[in-house]
Amino acid sequence: MGRKAIPTAQKELRGNPGKRLLPKGEPKPKKAMPFPPDHLSDEAKAEWGRVVQSLFHCGIMTEIDRAALGAYCQAYGRWEQAERALERMALRDEITYGLMIKTSNGNAIQNPLVGAANKSMSDMVRYASEFGMTPSARVRLNNIDETSDDPTSEFFN
Repeated sequence: MGRKAIPTAQKELRGNPGKRLLPKGEPKPKKAMPFPPDHLSDEAKAEWGRVVQSLFHCGIMTEIDRAALGAYCQAYGRWEQAERALERMALRDEITYGLMIKTSNGNAIQNPLVGAANKSMSDMVRYASEFGMTPSARVRLNNIDETSDDPTSEFFN
């Protein structure tokens, strides 16, 4: 199957480290700052508001990225909800801090909220790397000076 293709915009941000010819016909959607999908939870909408402007200023956000960013934000929202629920349970359980629960048979098992939190966190990090929102994803991008309006600044660093 091979490696996942890297979009030309990301190759350009990286300075085209492979020095290969860049494709000419790749679609270039217009940069945009879309509104969040209506179905997002309150926590997800707050995360959308926190990241969408930064992604837009980095030149990464377009209208067609709305669903992918929505998936990231919803995963973030679910992670936050699960962690808060675990935190509330931990206040009542000084032995396992809500990480374990008893079944109707009296057996101790991992709290399903732990699995939900872990799955949401894993999904969130996977989506975040698509947008360059993890340290390892950012390392692959060149340092972009968001405050500079000088078009020649990229050549004279």
